[in-house]
Amino acid sequence: MTEFNMEETKRSTLIVTTASSFLTPLALATVPVALPTIGKAFNIDVIALSWIASAYILSAAIFLVPFGKIADMHGRKRIFLIGMIIFTLSSFILGISSSAIMLIIFRIFQGIGGAMIFGTSIAILSSVFPPNERGRVLGINVAGVYLGLAIGPFFGGVLTQHLGWRSIFLFNCPLGIFIIILTITKLKDEWADAKKDKFDFIGSIIYSIMLLCLMYGFSKLQSDTGKILILIGMAGVIIFILWEKRVKNPVLDMQLFISNKVFTMSNIAALLNYSATFAVGFLLSFYIQHIKNLSPQTTGVILVSQPIMQAILSPLAGKASDRIEPRIVASCGMAVTAIGLFLLSFIESSTHIIYIVVSLVILGSGFALFASPNTNAIMSSVENRYYGIASSMLATMRLLGQLFSMGVAMLIFALYMGQVEISPANHVKLLDSIKTAFIVFGLLCVCGIFISLTRGNLREN
Repeated sequence: MTEFNMEETKRSTLIVTTASSFLTPLALATVPVALPTIGKAFNIDVIALSWIASAYILSAAIFLVPFGKIADMHGRKRIFLIGMIIFTLSSFILGISSSAIMLIIFRIFQGIGGAMIFGTSIAILSSVFPPNERGRVLGINVAGVYLGLAIGPFFGGVLTQHLGWRSIFLFNCPLGIFIIILTITKLKDEWADAKKDKFDFIGSIIYSIMLLCLMYGFSKLQSDTGKILILIGMAGVIIFILWEKRVKNPVLDMQLFISNKVFTMSNIAALLNYSATFAVGFLLSFYIQHIKNLSPQTTGVILVSQPIMQAILSPLAGKASDRIEPRIVASCGMAVTAIGLFLLSFIESSTHIIYIVVSLVILGSGFALFASPNTNAIMSSVENRYYGIASSMLATMRLLGQLFSMGVAMLIFALYMGQVEISPANHVKLLDSIKTAFIVFGLLCVCGIFISLTRGNLREN
């Protein structure tokens, strides 16, 4: 391949993967805003609505690692393309759905397509770009994720209000078709570094059941059902590890965790970071609307300051990790994130909104400094044949962390407030629960700093 063709391949790969990394979180972030309208349209209860929201994230997480392994075996571009086709078709069918059951079923399919995309996009980038350029492009890719998450709620609200709830699904189709065409016409190479491996069906089934129990258990952490599911999930982890150690071609090679300290600690650090930060927007939404009595629109404008900082700084942080050890940059990011969380733990009913915005800017800056270098560390710590698995594990840590974060927040709410509606009479308890949650999340980040620092160096000094 000539130098010109290689540069064109790099450019096309970056466009395709970043566009997909923008689209998939956008599809996740636009839906919650439209749920009340969907509920009225089909006359369905809150439980059914929650399944419309959670079916996507659950199915995506369950299929991530199996599809990552399949991509390593049969081609990352092939699985990425099939995933994008499934995602786009599912989005179209969701836009013309005639019942709540139809919505839930095709949200599951949309999540399966999303898993195929999540598990391959970063792997494809890592296959095309050499290690000395990888941090910069991974930073751009991560910025695409944050941009999708940042504009999702606002964009979903505008579409739902002016074009109806169906438009939030149909909007995915033009961008999905563009990515499909670009993938077919511009990405000529294929990357499959584990062709000789056989697929571990039994291990994949155990993994999927284990993860379903853990994730759904985290989402119901305050109930007995949630606790039982978590115990079943933890038993499933032990069974899965024992099975993977004895099978010849495991879906998830345990040696990656046993012998690769950078890979293991970087994934644990990612889990802690997402666990500590995902529920921030949820908590501050209650604080700003119920305690500060500001409108949902104003709340959205205030909260967007965090992901905007993440989108701006992620490429710079990724580029920095090409020159400085990712361990150092990511650990500094975790420390800055902890500072932002502890600052938020001091909020009172009289706290000025500027204080909230500054805290969110600090939090977003810290997250940006952590995420791109941490991704670079994970992808650079494994051989080419494990890129799909490594990419999938990182995405799984993100989804697990997000659900655990919400589970912790809801558990703290239940302990402080019980099962009561929020009203001016219990605003003191509401504020106490929010502040406690920020302290817990800040302490999680402090643990994450030490985990991040002990991962070891990627490069020889």
